Amino acid sequence: MKKFIVALSLLVGLQQAAQAQISVNINIGAQPVWGPVGYDYVDYYYMPDLGAYYYVPRREWTYFDRGRWITTTIVPPRFQNYDLYRVHKVVINEPRPWLKDQFYRQKYVSWKGKYDQVAIRDSRDSKYYVVKGHPNYGRGNDKPGRGYDHPGRGNGRDKDHGNGHGKGHGNGHDKGHGKGH
Repeated sequence: MKKFIVALSLLVGLQQAAQAQISVNINIGAQPVWGPVGYDYVDYYYMPDLGAYYYVPRREWTYFDRGRWITTTIVPPRFQNYDLYRVHKVVINEPRPWLKDQFYRQKYVSWKGKYDQVAIRDSRDSKYYVVKGHPNYGRGNDKPGRGYDHPGRGNGRDKDHGNGHGKGHGNGHDKGHGKGH
């Protein structure tokens, strides 16, 4: 009986470890088009030039103003002159990073004024074509509604010419939004 319990415990432990390994978070499609490439999952961007945090899942800005932390879904007026495609973004995947603001300010002060990241908008990697606002949004994948011969959503074929060069919006009418396979 002891051997059975030990074997069962070992089996359950191995199953949990396997599940933990295959449970991968991905939120590429939720990331803003001005975010940096190279991250499959992001909770927050910290921008040393702005001293602000951007929460990707809710599209919220958190910044310090007049002695308190403010959270808003609109770009704060004092950041509107910054080019979000250029300022350096540091990925932080922990809750409420502004509570450790002094730590992050000190750790990433050297990133102020650095403009060395490629923005998602400028990437030609098809995994970023799911990001709304990307120049190739909706192309390069075979998900339903993205223009690849999906019934009722446009099939990439021009019904007048049958040449497979659709240019529409994949709305189920005459032209698809894909490559017209």
